Amino acid sequence: MNEVAIVSAIIPCLDEEMAIGQVVTAVLAQNASEVVVVDGGSRDRTVERAEAAGARVIVEPRRGYGRAIQAGIAAARDDADILVFLDGDGSDVAEFIPDLVSPIVAGQAVFVLGSRVRGSREPGSLSPQQLLAAHVGSLLLRLVYGASFTDLSPFRAIRRDELKGLGMKEETYGWNLEMLMRVAAARLPAIEVAVGQRRRIGGVSKVSGNLIAGIKAAWSIAKTFVRLALELRGETAR
Repeated sequence: MNEVAIVSAIIPCLDEEMAIGQVVTAVLAQNASEVVVVDGGSRDRTVERAEAAGARVIVEPRRGYGRAIQAGIAAARDDADILVFLDGDGSDVAEFIPDLVSPIVAGQAVFVLGSRVRGSREPGSLSPQQLLAAHVGSLLLRLVYGASFTDLSPFRAIRRDELKGLGMKEETYGWNLEMLMRVAAARLPAIEVAVGQRRRIGGVSKVSGNLIAGIKAAWSIAKTFVRLALELRGETAR
């Protein structure tokens, strides 16, 4: 890959007016070529503040994390080499974007995961549910695929051409896990970097801040792992 890569950052969000402007500004400061904010129908000033900070905003009215990510991928500029994904609540440390991108530019990996459970974490930045999910997810990935990921973090970077070949399908919270499973199953060159985590700037988490949503997300992740593990085993057998 060329030393100067075109990087598109994709940020799905819903009702994040308190954080999104700062997040977009921080991402652009890391030399991202563009920021695509995918709004899920916010009822506050998320769209206004994202655009004011320099993002291009698209609206995906259908709920579902995976749907929002897919919409962002489709909207990214055609010549983007690398796609970076992060949340819009300020919890992901945008200053680590160069650490995610540089191994890909250098040809050392095609996928880089930012691990929240490694590195410096602000107290209360990750809920017990998130830490448990990271532990269980990493254990399953290691047992089934021999992968050494320690987290299911949404903060990650991947070469766009490699992403197209993964065959991603998940439309809800299972998207992040599905990508890790497909990367591991395909034996793509991947590394993990410690990025830590901040407390979200404002608002309430759609998952960790709500018990019912957290249970739904956990169920979606569990179903995704079982379904995809069986599917990938079938693909390998063929």
